[in-house]
Amino acid sequence: MRKESDRELLDFFMVTCREHHLRVTPQRLAIYVLLSESKEHPSADGVFQSIKREFPSISYDTVNRTLLTFSKIGVVGIVEGRGEPRRFDPNMSSHHHFHCRRCGTITDFFSDDYDNLEIPRDLEEKFTVLNKRVVLEGICDTCRTKQSRL
Repeated sequence: MRKESDRELLDFFMVTCREHHLRVTPQRLAIYVLLSESKEHPSADGVFQSIKREFPSISYDTVNRTLLTFSKIGVVGIVEGRGEPRRFDPNMSSHHHFHCRRCGTITDFFSDDYDNLEIPRDLEEKFTVLNKRVVLEGICDTCRTKQSRL
C-alpha cells in the first residue's frame, strides 16, 4: 500500500474493525490488503490460495469466515453471482458491475443514472433500501474479440 488513498483505506479498515470490537490481526490485515490491492473480485478460494503463501497454516475456513465478517462490518461487499462461488469487492463506493457470462470477469463501472434510479413505491413501502447496485451481464471485449477470431 503506497498511495494516499491506500492509507485512507487502511485507516478506514482499522477504525471499522475497532468500532466492531474486532482485533486487527496480521492475518486479517493481510487479507484486507490483498483484497484492496486486487483489480479482480476474488473468491474466498482465490484469497486463500494467495494468502497461504504468507501464512501457510491459515485454513480456508478462517479466510472464508474473515471475508464474511468483513462483509458484515462493511469493509468489503459481496458481489452478486449466479451459482458460482461468492466474490468479494473491497470498493465500498457507489458503483455497479458488468459480469462477463463467458469468462466470469466482473468489472466495476460508475453511472450517475444508475445511482439515481427511483425505488418503486410498493418496494419503498415494504423495505428500507440501503444500497442500489446494478449488475449488467453480457460478453466482455476480450471474449468478444476471441470469438470473432474463430
